[in-house]
Amino acid sequence: MHVTSILQYFSSVKYPNKNVSAECREMGEEEQNSLPSAAARRASKTSTDSFSGKGHYLKRIRYHGRGMFGIMEKVRCHYFVKLVEGPPPPPEAPQTGFDQAKEYVQQLRNRTIIHTL
Repeated sequence: MHVTSILQYFSSVKYPNKNVSAECREMGEEEQNSLPSAAARRASKTSTDSFSGKGHYLKRIRYHGRGMFGIMEKVRCHYFVKLVEGPPPPPEAPQTGFDQAKEYVQQLRNRTIIHTL
């Protein structure tokens, strides 16, 4: 997720029907409401980074009666959100194809060692 204000972040997390997004939204709203002058502080917060990490993965074979079995999977993940005080920075201008090509050629030049075998 890109850098957004906290109000835009909460509105975007509201739509996915996942337990993680619901828990994240609830924790963030509780923290916002617990602060004094919550309305003023809410407008000054910005989410700069939002990503998920690998959690515990459990895969087992579960045996039923009469020789039947089922595959049981429990997947958990970690979700991280970084909140920063202050207004969000202005959006960056999109890169043109020429600028992307210049960056690519510069990366090629940086990793090439000249005058070697």
